[in-house]
Amino acid sequence: MNRKIVAYFVGSVLRIEALLMIVPTIVSLLYREKEWIYLAGATVASFLFGYLLSFRKPRNMTFYTREGITSVALGWILMSVFGAIPLWHGVSSIGFTDALFETISGFTTTGASILTEVESIPKGLLFWRSFTHWVGGMGILVFVLALLPEASGDSIYLMRAESPGPSVGKLVPKVKSTAKILYEIYIAITFIEIVALMITGMSLYEASVITFGTVGTGGFAIRNSGCFEYTHVQQIIITFFMIVCGANFNVYFLFVAKKFKEAFKSEEVLSYLAIYAFAVIAIAINISNAFSSFGEALHHSLFNVASVMTTTGFASADFNTWPGFSRTLLLVVMFIGGCAGSTAGGIKVSRIVIGFKTIRKELEHFVHPRSVKILKFEGKPIEHAVLRGVNVYFLTYITIFAVSVLLVAFDGKDFTTTITSVIATFNNIGPGLDMVGPCGNYSQFSPFAKYVLMFDMLAGRLELFPMLLLFMPITWRRQR
Repeated sequence: MNRKIVAYFVGSVLRIEALLMIVPTIVSLLYREKEWIYLAGATVASFLFGYLLSFRKPRNMTFYTREGITSVALGWILMSVFGAIPLWHGVSSIGFTDALFETISGFTTTGASILTEVESIPKGLLFWRSFTHWVGGMGILVFVLALLPEASGDSIYLMRAESPGPSVGKLVPKVKSTAKILYEIYIAITFIEIVALMITGMSLYEASVITFGTVGTGGFAIRNSGCFEYTHVQQIIITFFMIVCGANFNVYFLFVAKKFKEAFKSEEVLSYLAIYAFAVIAIAINISNAFSSFGEALHHSLFNVASVMTTTGFASADFNTWPGFSRTLLLVVMFIGGCAGSTAGGIKVSRIVIGFKTIRKELEHFVHPRSVKILKFEGKPIEHAVLRGVNVYFLTYITIFAVSVLLVAFDGKDFTTTITSVIATFNNIGPGLDMVGPCGNYSQFSPFAKYVLMFDMLAGRLELFPMLLLFMPITWRRQR
């Protein structure tokens, strides 16, 4: 383990977090709120601690998977700790555990909240709370790679540890250039949605905050009613951008590079849209009696399926009251999630597609034992390492999920609340069903259960293994 380079990158993350925290501090000052002092204090603390870790550049800048995974996991944990300081001191009704829960939920783009009332919270703090979605959506280490002049070819290990999906590659030969391209696309989508929402009558502040939650697929709202009160046009805009940000960003790069044929042939994105369309139509038909017209039912189905599948967590209606079939289908798409290389959570469509292809191959092998079939995804053969990774991921996912449900069950909540709270946090969705539904929150859980759910949020966002490897002694052994 090259511990110096881990400290260097973690310190860089904290320094960049400090720079990003200047934005909500300015917002708080513009609204003349006294809470700006907490944001400013957290900014200084994050910068100083980050500077202590990274003021001296290591001589050996070479790092591999172990260093990349450790840097990402520790970076996200410390980033959340310092990010929680403004909420801890600025919101009188919560303690450190709740502030940390809210911040981890923000950075991991989960959107699960312990706050029972948000409209009385100062605007600067609400801005920071939602801004964490935007920061965490693309990944803070990706942002570091885009800025640091010394980012080298080995930086792909950082991207692979932080980016969602079964495999991560470079869009262009240099990793730093790839990171810049991803953020350019991300910023462009953010700007377009803010403008679109402002055209409908939203203020710049509210349009920005809602966009952070949409583009980062996070879901923190700044109204007690969530997105219920927004106009149909505003909800349609939010729906569109949720779907856009749940797709693989590599496809947008193909569009920018004018490789339209490749973009339109993306197997994962086509599967993602097909699953979404099926769920929308099935649920719209099932809930049609609950609304004044089928068009109204279709509208809310489009919004809420997009929100759940992309793991955003916004809601235009209380889907907790929908028929059992619709709620069950929503749980299914919660597990599936969005595409690899997106800001969405969940298992990822690519893994689901590869998993079904593997099942089909094994069934055909039973009928024709001597047949040899090469599995392909996106028109390319699937490497054995990818197949093994997908299989290990599924097994690890099931294990963490089962253990988490058992641990949270000690709180004594009802079965639906217990299991959907884990589903919603582990898949970075936010709202579940019953007590943690769209009109509920996580405030009634014990501190122990909240820390379990915090671990689930981080594990789900970082693709499981970075968080698990932190607890393995082999990770911390020094290089010989």
